[in-house]
Amino acid sequence: MKLLLKIWRQKNASSKGQMVEYPLDGVESDMSFLEMLDVLNEELNNKGEEPIEFDHDCREGICGTCSLMINGRAHGPASRITACQLHMRSFKDGDTITIEPWRAKAFPVIKDLIVDRSAFDRIQQAGGYISVNTSGNPVDANAIPIEKENADLAFNAATCIGCGACVAACKNASAMLFTSAKISQFALLPQGRVEATERVQNMVRQMDLEGFGNCTNTGACEVECPKGISLENIARMNREYYSASVKG
Repeated sequence: MKLLLKIWRQKNASSKGQMVEYPLDGVESDMSFLEMLDVLNEELNNKGEEPIEFDHDCREGICGTCSLMINGRAHGPASRITACQLHMRSFKDGDTITIEPWRAKAFPVIKDLIVDRSAFDRIQQAGGYISVNTSGNPVDANAIPIEKENADLAFNAATCIGCGACVAACKNASAMLFTSAKISQFALLPQGRVEATERVQNMVRQMDLEGFGNCTNTGACEVECPKGISLENIARMNREYYSASVKG
């Protein structure tokens, strides 16, 4: 398979970037998208050219590190997968593929296709945890009854891998799907109710401080999320936030 790759190259956050074209031959249909980039980088290394920087880690769709905008879609043309799970059989011989980093003010480019997503870490640190006294004789968590529906909803929210596809897909670069998922996984469980008021206020405040946009119910975030995080979490976060505001 022969391809023409148009890839964003940028030296650092303060440099001006540009799209650079790379013809690539010998691509096999069973390669993953990242393996295809590995082949390109090997060619560039052999030519003495600087390889393309891109993020990757587990390559199993778990870590969310492989954040790429592929032909205008977060993680590429397939649904409910990350870029590392995308295979080249999704493309045809002779295709032109455009590869870009996430585009958001709160995700500044570090180099080439790598962006700084530490804003998500700071939102999580603002309240995405519970205080548990593990000294003495703590009550076994399994002894606390939880409705199955709530347990399932909390688990589904917790599947968010923090890749940032929701931000990249949103016309407002909103992080509300991510933030609401991290709030929901605690709000639905009794262990999370102790700090519920402070959690939602602090995490929403940090989200706004990071420079993310607001939600206008477009729904692109849920469509492009590799884990299918539901928009219902945003509604839950809003209810939690309004309730916390009333409590003061």
